[in-house]
Parts: sequence; structure tokens; C-alpha cells
Amino acid sequence: MIKFNLNGRKIETDAPPTARLLDVIRDDFNLIGTKEGCGEGECGACSVFVNNTLQNSCLIPIGSIDGAEVVTIEGIMESDQFKILDESYSEAGGVQCGYCIPGMVMASAALLSQNPHPSEDEIREGISGNLCRCTGYNMIVEAINMAAKKGDGLWQKK
Repeated sequence: MIKFNLNGRKIETDAPPTARLLDVIRDDFNLIGTKEGCGEGECGACSVFVNNTLQNSCLIPIGSIDGAEVVTIEGIMESDQFKILDESYSEAGGVQCGYCIPGMVMASAALLSQNPHPSEDEIREGISGNLCRCTGYNMIVEAINMAAKKGDGLWQKK
């Protein structure tokens, strides 16, 4: 049995240790905000936090997270940081089809928690592991910049 914390809840699964974290959180726990884009760790649609580090869940065997803290997009949706990101993405027009957005939001939160006042180049670097085919990146960069300004003081880890 593999035990870990998922969005603040202690859970366990009897999934095979080689099953992908992505599949377990989607199929076994119905947390479908985390998406599969490429299945190769190239697009960021499957991004989650594992022990406060942004990771591609399509590359992680579930057996390797025994005892870990995993947070999905659903896990951060009630936070003040998410509310600011959500509002900023909307205002900047950074969302079209929405497929990449959970991963982009996770990358945005990771970036802003490490660097609450990033430059445009730092924002572009911070989301470089995430692909978007609809909006292009300018509106997403603007959304993150807007969120940094609106959320001043909220991004530091507590």
C-alpha cells in the first residue's frame, strides 16, 4: 500500500508502484484538473507540487511518492494566491481552451512563491516547461505580471 498526502488529505492506494502519479490522481481520485498532454514531461499540463516542488506527474511512478505531499490544481483552488492568479489570467485574456491552464497556474504559483517580483524574462523562464497552443505566451506573461502586482506580499511561503 502506498500512502501519501493528496491536497492535505492522508490517502492510500494499492496502485502498482510503476503506475504514473498522473493516472492515479485522475483515475483513482477523480482529480481531473491535472491533464495529460504529451506524456513525456515536455508540456507541463500534468504539473503538480510534490513536496513543494513543481513536477510533471506523467513522469513520476506512484511508488516513489510514498510519504510525500502532493498538491494538484484542485488543492490550490481555494487559496488567496489562486484567486489572484485566476482573476489575473481572466483579465489578461490568458485563457482560451483551458487545457494548459492548470499546469500554467501551477507553474505561475511556483514561480511567484520563489520570486514574488519577477521580470518578464524571469516569467518566461518560469513557464518555459509549459506549452500553450491557443493564446501564445504574451497574455499569460501579462497575467503573471498582473498577479505579482496584485498579490504583493501573498507569495512568500509561510
